[in-house]
Amino acid sequence: MNKKLSSFFNKKTSFFGQKNGKIFLLVILFLYLLFGLANSLSSPLEKIPLSEALEKIRAGEAKEIVVIDNRVELKLEDDRYVFTEKEPGASFTEILQNSGIDPATVNLEVDNQNWGKVLVNLVSSLLPLAFTAFLFWYIFKQTSRAQNSIFSFGKSRARLFVKGRQTVTFKDVAGLEEAKEELKEVVDFLKHPEKYRQMGARTPKGVLLVGPSGVGKTLLARATAGEAGVPFFSMAGSEFMEMLVGVGASRVRDLFANAKKAAPAIIFIDEIDAIGRRRGLGVMVSHDEREQTLNQILVEMDGFEPTDRVVVIAATNRGDLLDPALLRPGRFDRRITLTLPDFQERKAILKLHRRGKPFSSRISWEKVARQTVGFSGADLENMLNEAAILAARRRKKTIGWAEIEEAALKTKLGPQKRRLQSEEDKKITAYHEGGHALLSFLLPKMDPVQRVSIVSRGMALGYTLIPPQKERFQETKTYLLSHITTLLGGRAAEEIKFKELTTGAAMDLQQATRIARRMVTDYGMSRLGPVNLGVQIDTEDWTKVYLEPQDISPETRAKVDQEVKRIIDDCYQRAKKLLRENEEILDQLAEKLAKEETLSGEEVKKLLQRGKRKGKIKK
Repeated sequence: MNKKLSSFFNKKTSFFGQKNGKIFLLVILFLYLLFGLANSLSSPLEKIPLSEALEKIRAGEAKEIVVIDNRVELKLEDDRYVFTEKEPGASFTEILQNSGIDPATVNLEVDNQNWGKVLVNLVSSLLPLAFTAFLFWYIFKQTSRAQNSIFSFGKSRARLFVKGRQTVTFKDVAGLEEAKEELKEVVDFLKHPEKYRQMGARTPKGVLLVGPSGVGKTLLARATAGEAGVPFFSMAGSEFMEMLVGVGASRVRDLFANAKKAAPAIIFIDEIDAIGRRRGLGVMVSHDEREQTLNQILVEMDGFEPTDRVVVIAATNRGDLLDPALLRPGRFDRRITLTLPDFQERKAILKLHRRGKPFSSRISWEKVARQTVGFSGADLENMLNEAAILAARRRKKTIGWAEIEEAALKTKLGPQKRRLQSEEDKKITAYHEGGHALLSFLLPKMDPVQRVSIVSRGMALGYTLIPPQKERFQETKTYLLSHITTLLGGRAAEEIKFKELTTGAAMDLQQATRIARRMVTDYGMSRLGPVNLGVQIDTEDWTKVYLEPQDISPETRAKVDQEVKRIIDDCYQRAKKLLRENEEILDQLAEKLAKEETLSGEEVKKLLQRGKRKGKIKK
């Protein structure tokens, strides 16, 4: 019975919600105006004395007589209505008889009011009062709601996913096997805490997921909650902050209080670097509100009891900026670094995301995985989705290799653009890209060209794709010098063929300079010797990164600049030397590229191999 009453009042309350309340208010306003309009349109009757009314009846001027309570209405011969009033309790028939009028000779009708008419009269009289009362009640309710929203600033805005709604598990996460093994222990603790308490093991307070964007940090956290079957409170770091001071700390308290009530549970804070940055970092004045929020997180994680069974999972792609207090044991006990997927992981991700899409059986997924080095899991999912969209646009029944290749280029470089270039511009771009492709074939340690084109994508007028054939975890000095030389090949080809320089090599120069500077400052691959003159990282606390070296003299910095320039100059001269020695092959490659606009890696390889067999290529 109580449940029925509760549900009834809940329904009643929901009916007078914000939307229904406005509709109800408009209905009452409409009825009020309708009754007012009816009253204003109805012409009022003329009131006459009772004696005059009796005279008109006696003279036969009254065609109809209607008695309604104490009111007597007369319809005259000219169809005009008048009314008079008799004394309460007196019978109008007796009044006629006393005045010498036979009631049988007149058209007399006595209209006794029924309950319906009484109700209509009552409603019409009470409607203005009801409208005024409802208007005041509605205004008061809106004011109360506004006040409640002000006081609810400190409430947590975390999204809660409970068992049944959280369907993501580790089976839906391809790759990341090492990370999943680490998190399986967290899941096992939430399910079987007694097993660990018997061994004296304490609760893992938190897990920090660090890695670049798109590698699956959020998905992995949701899968952990799905495997454990526990409530999952998800909130972004920026959602704690508000314009009011103290709101962030209040939301942290409310979030942790709700999680403790629902224990065992998982709290997930995405992009925690928004509130967890190292206090006092840089020369800017510290943000008091953010620091209060961070301090509250530290206090709440310290306040966890061993029986709380609440685990905090946080994700960030800027682990170097986090406050050391967050990373000490007892808070985020485990730090799991996620990297871009390797070959086997890319195969698994492609297998997962190609479900439900009609791909051609001729597609070699190993080839796709090998040609997508450097793609994150999100990039691969987006690539397959773009391929499906392209196939639908082309009205194909299956998704083929052409769609996958185009989708990969669109994901990595942007959509294709057909710019209105002159023949001279096309020729310059062809030689520029041809210089890159030729040097990648001539130089040692370089990977083969996958695709070269003079069709614009993104901000580039053309592009030469030279993806690594396999994952590299370290680079040699030979490869770095070859890479710089290949980057400068476009500028060198322009200078050799046109005796002119263009702005098309801006990005190439930027990349080449960055590699050369890191060779000098970070890798010790210069005449300055094996010293680190660049970014300094504290080996005891890897979160302490000094972006500006503090102990380098102006003379040493000048030597660094000289070494960077020497490496760039040497590589540029080497690029021009090789292109001059193979100018005939460069002309053939640029001519074919200007004609075809796009060449595959196989086409470039055949052309260069033919030149090599004829002895026209010199290394």
